[in-house]
Amino acid sequence: MTAGARGGNLQKKNRIQKNISAWAIMLPTLVLFAFFIWEPILESIRLSTYRGIGVDFSRLRFVGLDNYRLMFIDPNFKAALSNTFIYILWSLIIGFFVPLIMAALISETAHLKSAIRVAIYFPNIMPGLATAIIWTFLFRPGPTGVLNIILGWLGLAPFNWLSARGWTIPLIITTMTWKSAGSTALIYMAGIAGINPELYEAATIDGAKPMRRFWHITLPGLLSLGKTMLILQIISVFQVLYEPMMMTNGGPNNKSISMMMLVYQYAFRDFNYAMGTTISVFICLILAVLTIIYFALTRKVSNE
Repeated sequence: MTAGARGGNLQKKNRIQKNISAWAIMLPTLVLFAFFIWEPILESIRLSTYRGIGVDFSRLRFVGLDNYRLMFIDPNFKAALSNTFIYILWSLIIGFFVPLIMAALISETAHLKSAIRVAIYFPNIMPGLATAIIWTFLFRPGPTGVLNIILGWLGLAPFNWLSARGWTIPLIITTMTWKSAGSTALIYMAGIAGINPELYEAATIDGAKPMRRFWHITLPGLLSLGKTMLILQIISVFQVLYEPMMMTNGGPNNKSISMMMLVYQYAFRDFNYAMGTTISVFICLILAVLTIIYFALTRKVSNE
């Protein structure tokens, strides 16, 4: 055997050994991922082809894809799907620009930046249920609600905040924005810190005001990061559950019910797990599409 052949075999052996070591390191994670992620997904897909109450397959009957047909003609599903996209729309109107503006304002401040960062991040450490309960007290109808107490001081009549037509979803999105805007603002602040400071110095010397610096330097510098945060926000809002469940219970008249809340009602109120998993599989497909878009954007950003 020639020296070149022996060298090639040695390299191949070393490569195999490295691959075995890498797979051995990843094996526990892969096993846990398969057990806690893929197995429930496959079981959900299987359960969505059955019909009945409970999860005992001996009491369920196979119906194929008929659950999906019933799902699309269910008026509750139509309301939940429509509301979920309305949640996304309002989250982009109310919640997308708030952390961006917060990050820009904090970056322009010269003092107490650390204290401000802690203050804006504080709501994010609160559990989602606790946040929803707190804001429910703020929006409570009648004279005992915090906002209605303030209206009473101003001589105005109480207002049914969460029951008024057109107000329910925007107020829920306001609650979600209050909780999550701080952590998103910190991400934007990290992005702003990565922008060349010489650009700001040159703009300041030329007499550019903070608004012009924000418009011509900060926004273009955060464009790539903003695309990624946009997709992540859409994915997050699509799974909204705690806020409408605690604040309105999906009302009034299903005006605030979400897809995840509908899954909860089917599974844990009606014990119709088959229908609940059917909607869950549909949500998973939509989120998979959004995830593909997210990875496509991040790959494009990394290539740039």
